[in-house]
Amino acid sequence: MRDATFWAEQVREKNVSPVELLEETNRKIERLNPLYNTVVEHDLSRALKQAKESVIQGPFGGVPIALKMLGQDKEGLGATAGSCLFKDVRSSQTDFFVERLEKNGFIPFGKTNAPEFGFKNVTDPKLYGATKNVWHTDYHAGGSSGGAVSALASGMYPIAAASDGGGSIRIPASFSGVIGLKPTRGSMPTGPSGWRDWQGASINFALTVSMRDTETLFKSMEGNHVAAPYHAPLLNNQPVKQHLKIACCATSPIGNKVSDEAMEAFYKACDFLANQGHELVEVPYPVDGKMLIQSYYQMNGAETDNMMSQIEQGLGRELQVDDMEPMSWGIYQYGKKMKAKDYISALGKWDAAAYQMEQLFDQFDLFLSPTATSVAPKLDTDLQSDAIRMRLSKAEFASLEELEQVVFDMFHDSLKITPYTQLANLTGQPSISLPIYVSPLGLPVGIQFMASKGREDLLFQVGREFEANNQFILPDYYRKESGTI
Repeated sequence: MRDATFWAEQVREKNVSPVELLEETNRKIERLNPLYNTVVEHDLSRALKQAKESVIQGPFGGVPIALKMLGQDKEGLGATAGSCLFKDVRSSQTDFFVERLEKNGFIPFGKTNAPEFGFKNVTDPKLYGATKNVWHTDYHAGGSSGGAVSALASGMYPIAAASDGGGSIRIPASFSGVIGLKPTRGSMPTGPSGWRDWQGASINFALTVSMRDTETLFKSMEGNHVAAPYHAPLLNNQPVKQHLKIACCATSPIGNKVSDEAMEAFYKACDFLANQGHELVEVPYPVDGKMLIQSYYQMNGAETDNMMSQIEQGLGRELQVDDMEPMSWGIYQYGKKMKAKDYISALGKWDAAAYQMEQLFDQFDLFLSPTATSVAPKLDTDLQSDAIRMRLSKAEFASLEELEQVVFDMFHDSLKITPYTQLANLTGQPSISLPIYVSPLGLPVGIQFMASKGREDLLFQVGREFEANNQFILPDYYRKESGTI
């Protein structure tokens, strides 16, 4: 497998140099990026300078990595957050997450596409346009780490940095047939700004094509700054359990239909796990999904109001509806009118759900569900409507109750596709999407496991078991180079 670990080994053995890897990555970008619209900025000369000046170190020494154009700051690189409002903005500092990547040997090269402010489960910002699915270019790659996943799935990069605030690593992983881990809240570096990242719901990590990359990256990146408000339990290295007890539920937490393709992926996973000797128990969905998603929207609104207020201070003017996309404007106006007590109440619901899930994990090692209710939507699928967009454009004149409804309505169709992923963000527990199924249409849909806080070891264990038994179905680039197709 020519993953990031492979290329780091090649660098250590002097079979290839970091400069050669960067130049080859650049050639791939020039050839493939027009097909998928994934990399929105890449400065080869800057990356080459860093490669020539850097000491080869860490488990990924000399390997190029793409950074997400949202919340992953490298001094001097673009920092647009996928918004036309910031199209010319560049980072003034390198954040602690990117610093840790560099300490582990990665060479940041290129920024990948993301929807404006990361609000969508697809990637189609007005600033850059839509990122296409590598499996079928008439379909979305997913979001908000859509650019990252297509950069990886196409073979441009062997690994791609990503982030997940409501499924933004696991959703594109599901839609694009790769591995997507959302780590435990507080386990990855944050700061020196944005310490809380949606009150801990959002976390940086990466999309990968091997469990060894996933596990090595986690272990080498684990640990937050002492000043950070959230700190995870250190990775629990308890003895491996030969037989896991796994709670299973395919029911959508918001009650909508789950597609035949997602159910086939779920049943395939259940059959495999049972044949491996694990105990599977069907359970009802363990929390109130509809209540939790409303609390998630309340957090989005309040956090967006705070973000936009800071932007206004920086610009020295009030923001207007034309400064951003309709979805962002609607969420901003919702947050402006929200009461503080409602926001605090929403966070209390997250804590209650975390306790419910930990009670579940007192009885079970893992919780299995689909990652999504279907394969990726087509690029021309309208996930809102003209009527909703009209209401969003007039959001500043709406009441709090009206805004609450329009925010619910604007997310409704997209949420029906991805209702499972938000839970782990709100509870802070780790979750992983694994690529084990491809539909008759030739599009993947993933399965998702959750574990107790600090129990990434169980996610690694089950992922390795699927991988070792040839259950993963990766994108064509990786199957061709391994000789499996």
